[in-house]
Amino acid sequence: MSLNAYQRARTIAETPRHTECRLIREITGEMIAARDAGVTGVALMPVLSRNREMWVVFQTDCSSPGNGLPAPVRAGIISLALWVGRYTSDVVASKDDIGALIDVNRMMIEGLEGTVH
Repeated sequence: MSLNAYQRARTIAETPRHTECRLIREITGEMIAARDAGVTGVALMPVLSRNREMWVVFQTDCSSPGNGLPAPVRAGIISLALWVGRYTSDVVASKDDIGALIDVNRMMIEGLEGTVH
């Protein structure tokens, strides 16, 4: 099976939660690899930008009137997304390290896995 056929089949079979979980795992893995390689500050921008973009999408989705999540869950995700944006700026400025962003993503993965299985 070609790669394109595999990707199409996965898209058809995968639920939105599976897709979100897979994306968070991928980005978190990139952040862990960067941390383990000793990358800091501005050099983290590619992976941090991708992570921030993901969280902005979550924030936007949770802000939409058609979102089916309970209001407290949506509010929590929006709050986390805002925190990720602020904290990312501190990591780029070398005021903080990437570890807390990795931890937040891992918590999201755990939460999604609890509803995926």
